Amino acid sequence: MMGIQPNLLNQLVSFLLGASVAGVLIFFLSSEGIVSRPAASISSWSNGTMGFPDSPAQDANQTSRLEGASPQEANHTTQAAEQELERLLGAVADEDRTVIMTSVNEAWAAEGSLLDLFLESFKNGERIAHFVEHLLIVALDAGAFERCRAVHPHCYLLPPLAGNSSDLSEEKVFMSKDYIDLVWSKVRLQQRILELGYNFLFTDVDIMWFRNPLERMSVAAHMVTSSDFYFGDPYSPINAPNTGFLYVKSSNRTVGIFEAWRQARASFPGKHEQHVLNEIKFDLIEKRGLRLQFLDTVHNAGFCNNTRDFNTLYTMHANCCVGLGAKLHDLGNLMKEWRAYRGMDDERRRRGPVRWKVPGICIH
Repeated sequence: MMGIQPNLLNQLVSFLLGASVAGVLIFFLSSEGIVSRPAASISSWSNGTMGFPDSPAQDANQTSRLEGASPQEANHTTQAAEQELERLLGAVADEDRTVIMTSVNEAWAAEGSLLDLFLESFKNGERIAHFVEHLLIVALDAGAFERCRAVHPHCYLLPPLAGNSSDLSEEKVFMSKDYIDLVWSKVRLQQRILELGYNFLFTDVDIMWFRNPLERMSVAAHMVTSSDFYFGDPYSPINAPNTGFLYVKSSNRTVGIFEAWRQARASFPGKHEQHVLNEIKFDLIEKRGLRLQFLDTVHNAGFCNNTRDFNTLYTMHANCCVGLGAKLHDLGNLMKEWRAYRGMDDERRRRGPVRWKVPGICIH
């Protein structure tokens, strides 16, 4: 395999140690050919235009109303949620019908928690502050929805799954039934966004943005994902995807791919969506013609495999890190050091690499 990174063994050990921990806080969902994109828009792919009518603002009591509701009432609430989704997509999409989206529960949306750090990263990044105008935040519970509306104009309360009255504001055990159902609901919502004719860039809320990641994406790709492990070829399916950072271009092909992805769940019972995608990626590429690009961990890094150089960093994911407190500690320190980096003169940056303090609780 060409281009295997020298620290692959360390990455594998770190990843396996992180993945072995049984409990995590769940927050919804978790080169050649590269063409730079203009900073003024999210995407350079145009899919035409379509307007959506306004609808009443979404109600934070929607979840409680669905419990015990009649089928007619539940159907009406679902229709209202669909209308609100369409209204919000029309409001946040850029001129090329692309939206950025993330998701939070109450703990991750609380003041001083991950949502605040996430939004701060856009403000302190290099020419990416305008992306917040195109950000849709998906709230998993009423508490998250109320906090979202206090800090951001575009918030969507995810309707509860049919027959599931779980409290999504609470911690979910990794790979529990609630966890599995919740992460698969991410794929269902993403498919619906594609069906409505919008491209999306999904980003976990524990991913800090430093530069425009679209500059690392190829216009030839149907789908672009970050990587748990990257082996040098951006189009090789031997790379391991991390769907916590996922761009998809809306088309009949990608809608069909998402449908196949969801149907494949039955063949891999008890597995989360990222595992299933990793299992079926070869078929999607060979039989459905999917052009799937994997992002280089040199630029789109994670705690499992970070590059330790601000000069090359576009995003940083707090993966291989269990517990809200640990993520906040390490990401908070990283943001402090990023601000110091932004204050350096150009000569100091050019001498590089510009490293941050390690180790933290999780980052290495």
